[in-house]
Formats: sequence, structure tokens, C-alpha cells
Amino acid sequence: HVQLVESGGGSVQAGGSLTLACTASEYTLSNNVVAWFRRAPGKEREGVALIGNYGATDYADSVKGRFTISKDNAKNTLYLQMNSLKPDDTAMYYCASKSGLCTWLSSGYMNWGQGTQVTVS
Repeated sequence: HVQLVESGGGSVQAGGSLTLACTASEYTLSNNVVAWFRRAPGKEREGVALIGNYGATDYADSVKGRFTISKDNAKNTLYLQMNSLKPDDTAMYYCASKSGLCTWLSSGYMNWGQGTQVTVS
């Protein structure tokens, strides 16, 4: 069955950087829309960045200019490079995938990873 496994989370000071990775098995990321979502304590899950099956990217306003989404099709892995981290970026980060068109609606994503925690102090 499809598995998405995130890694790379951790604790970092404000202004620091982290790179998250999401590796897929039984699934080809290159043919699908893949995205990063996050959920902070007490807040709704929100989309952070997404990349379409043709490589187009989009970002939440709160992370534009600081985060970069990319994927390595050969490794079947999705990345999120996070720079200039802020305490407001503290959340559990999830990767997700879907077929078809890009969307920020989390309900449209069929496959989810288990999440990786990012804490910025």
C-alpha cells in the first residue's frame, strides 16, 4: 500500500534552517500533486507548499520567500527547505499526495504521512 514517510524535523532556533524529506513507497510522486501541510497546536491544518505533476509550485503567503518545495523523481522523494524559521512555524508537518489538479484543500489529498515535528524557539 502507499506509504509516505517524513523525516528531517527537529528543534531549531529562530532564524535557523531545516530540510524536511518525504519518501514514497508503492507510489510515484512524479505523476501526482504533492504538498506539505502543517498543524500547530490549537490551530487548523494549513497548506504550506505544493508542487504539481508538471513541477509548478505554490506557497502559503506566510512562507513565501523562506520555504522551497522540490522533489527528486529519481529518489521518489519530496523536500521542503525551510529557511529563516520563526516560532510561528512550529508545527507538525505532513506530506500528502493526490492525483489530478492542485488544491490547497486537505480533504482532496488521499495519501498522508505520519508527520514530523518542527519546533522553533
